[in-house]
Amino acid sequence: MASEPAPSAKLSPAMAFGLLLVIALSWGMSWPVNKAVLSYVSPLWAVATRLWVATAVLGIICLAVGKLRLPPREDLPMVVSLAVLHMGLFACLTSLGLVYVSAGRTVLVAYTTPLWVFPLAWLFAGEALTGQRLIAIVCGMLGLALLVNPLAIQWSDSGVLTGHALILLAAVCWAVSIVYTRLHKWVSSPFDLLFWQLLLGSVLTSAAAFIFEGWPVIRVTPHFILLLLYGGTISTSLAYWALNTVNRSLPATTTALGLLAVPVFGVVSSMITLGETFDMFTIAALLLIVGGIALGTVPRREGLPPRKSPVR
Repeated sequence: MASEPAPSAKLSPAMAFGLLLVIALSWGMSWPVNKAVLSYVSPLWAVATRLWVATAVLGIICLAVGKLRLPPREDLPMVVSLAVLHMGLFACLTSLGLVYVSAGRTVLVAYTTPLWVFPLAWLFAGEALTGQRLIAIVCGMLGLALLVNPLAIQWSDSGVLTGHALILLAAVCWAVSIVYTRLHKWVSSPFDLLFWQLLLGSVLTSAAAFIFEGWPVIRVTPHFILLLLYGGTISTSLAYWALNTVNRSLPATTTALGLLAVPVFGVVSSMITLGETFDMFTIAALLLIVGGIALGTVPRREGLPPRKSPVR
């Protein structure tokens, strides 16, 4: 058994919520950044290089705070699952989808993830699929339908449906990762495993990039270096580190609701930095998807207790 991590000082609620908004802003802005990176490097290598930067930065942080230790055997499945499903498949599929789909649309489809978590958690974790969550799923599906409305999609682009399908598959992969995280019997803290998840994710995405894209061809410019540093540090390693602090200081529901600002910031930052435009269908989809997730995330005040999980 791994030793318990040393307790860290909690932030005040105001400071923790402010930091949470900073995290949401950094993750929202990462979508137009990832889109811009694709003009310098191929999609899979874009993910791999970003993860290597994040691994190096987080490794330095872990060494500085004395938390760079091998994960216990009991937590190895957690390391593999997050590295494969989230840092690997989710990141690669969304990067491929960004080739065909605007950054704003990508973040909206990707953040339907919690809507897929609800039925998966009901099937595999015994969590109640309440009427409130069913309404949330319906709202999200309506938002998704508006997003792929025939009047809103440029059908002249032959890859647009492929791009949306890749991002939707990425959202499902992330949902599976979240459900497995809930079922896993943790020995270490999530932060203690993060470096190893990033390291394995870096190795796996690099291998995939070699297989499907060959040797990397990168057009290195100062702009590309800035984009890569932002993606690897601010929106990955430092954001995860900050989120670990926030999770110790705020209730889980507050954190989940605060992260709903990510797609909002993603859409707005895509409009500002990339000049993307959004019609009423996209705005309505944003409201339905974010509103549905918020409805499904807020805990019930009354009603029947959830079914007991079959996994203990």
